[in-house]
Amino acid sequence: MNTLGTSFRITNIGESHGKIVGVVIDGCPAGLELDMDKLQKDLDRRRPGQSKVSTTRNEADRAEVLTGLYEGVTTGAPITIIIRNQDRDSSKYLEARWTPRPGHADYTAGLRYGENQDPRGGGRFSGRNTAGFVMAGAVAKQVLDGIGTNIVAYTQQIGPVVAKDVDPAKVTESNMVRCPDEAAAEEMIRVIEEARSEGDSVGGKVKVIALNPPRGIGQPIFDTLEGDIAKALYAIPAVKAVEFGAGILYAGLRGSEANDQYVIRDGKVVTETNNSGGVLGGISSGMPIEATVTFKPTPSIGLEQKTVDLQEMEETTIKVEGRHDPCIVPRAVPVVEAMMAVVLADHTLRAGVIPQVLGE
Repeated sequence: MNTLGTSFRITNIGESHGKIVGVVIDGCPAGLELDMDKLQKDLDRRRPGQSKVSTTRNEADRAEVLTGLYEGVTTGAPITIIIRNQDRDSSKYLEARWTPRPGHADYTAGLRYGENQDPRGGGRFSGRNTAGFVMAGAVAKQVLDGIGTNIVAYTQQIGPVVAKDVDPAKVTESNMVRCPDEAAAEEMIRVIEEARSEGDSVGGKVKVIALNPPRGIGQPIFDTLEGDIAKALYAIPAVKAVEFGAGILYAGLRGSEANDQYVIRDGKVVTETNNSGGVLGGISSGMPIEATVTFKPTPSIGLEQKTVDLQEMEETTIKVEGRHDPCIVPRAVPVVEAMMAVVLADHTLRAGVIPQVLGE
């Protein structure tokens, strides 16, 4: 469905080319003085048209809070936040309605909803809807501030280019691809521009880390912390793999190499390594929670591709037109942060940990 979470619950609303996209948040503690500047900053990081390696769709993406605040402070009631869609051009989508775009959800959405789906800009299946994720995440981050948890994410890989030796505590966004390894960032930009010039696109990875997370949160057996984080991350369009800690590298390790051994530092139990990504048995250990999220290349490309005409039931070709990102990874960074924040806020509240949102 369209709702995620239990104690901190979000419902995503809107369509890509509809009047609005947004989110309804239920369960946010009362008394939080919501910093709208921080929320808007995260939206601006996700906003289209912000650099030469993103789509040219020009949306202001200004957040409007409709419910749940009184004089800037949360009341405990559901919080509704929207942004209004303005720069909409649905013509190309309507022209190609019966010729599903390869790599998109056009065909599978038709199998599920028939002619009732909204085809404009991908409708409910568009990355445009992640603006609601980011707004929810911005509120969740401010809830987590009350327990000192900080979430950072960055572009780890684009195409064959991989960032190296990144210190999560020192991550900044000093370039358009949001990669803290400046040498790698320059090469990533080159790879994206090369793909764009050839009418193609490129994929990549985002690394996300929750620093100083609460210990002991998670709800085994089926609502494990890893499972819920993965579920939230897979809700982001184009995500095709989620790994925690060492991830797929575990397959090549021995137990003596893979196990995170316990030590005591500053009176706390910690581990010397963090191959588990901060989660064991579906419960947080207190070590940084680390996940790597893989995005497929943007499926909307300028090259001619094979498809079918669903009305005539014959094979044909399609050349996707419109405004699309040659690589969605840089704009996905704040979205990945947001979904991690939403799940951590939910499990923190589910565990009975009440952040000091009143600053007491």
